[in-house]
Amino acid sequence: MAEQSGGRQPTEHRASCRCGQLRLAAHGNPVRVSICHCQACLRRAGSVFGVRARFPAEAVDLHGEWREYLRTADSGNCLAFRFCPARGASLFLVLDIEPGAHRVSGGSVYGPRLA
Repeated sequence: MAEQSGGRQPTEHRASCRCGQLRLAAHGNPVRVSICHCQACLRRAGSVFGVRARFPAEAVDLHGEWREYLRTADSGNCLAFRFCPARGASLFLVLDIEPGAHRVSGGSVYGPRLA
């Protein structure tokens, strides 16, 4: 494994749906970790807020099959939620204004911590 500057080893974050059919590995640390408490994120997360970690698309390896749900935000931007077709768990989303980034659902991540 190649070293990053400062002698630190690269990090890999893994995420999967509930049944494990859809999974991903994100290499490196997230560009950003964010939380949101809008109604749409509350419904998606089933919690008081939604957590997402943003990774460059080229740093993410995807495995398995997904379906997509398109939603237009209040801002007018289109969000493509990608989820497991077997169990319905949302794993990541892509925004039309930033197609080069995958926003991974915080609750699906296991392995190294997000922050």
